[in-house]
Amino acid sequence: MGVPTPQELEQALTSAAKMRETSNDPDFIAKSLMHLNYRHHLLEKVFQLSKLYLYSGQGGHEHSLLLKAIEDAEKSTRDSTDHDSFGLDLD
Repeated sequence: MGVPTPQELEQALTSAAKMRETSNDPDFIAKSLMHLNYRHHLLEKVFQLSKLYLYSGQGGHEHSLLLKAIEDAEKSTRDSTDHDSFGLDLD
């Protein structure tokens, strides 16, 4: 299976958003894609902060950032409500 290019992913996410807006998602493909993309960003942040934590000599501040990122990722797993807005602040 090939990895989508950034342009292909953006096109797919745009189409998924339109499907959700028009309630035309009978098999929940758009909902699933949008949620998995959201989770991907959260887990990517955990990965980046894990490396930062290890490379920083396991600093206290980096540890706090990593714990918060893990908490956010775990919370997204527990959330079973329907969110049409997947805004994400990765800074």
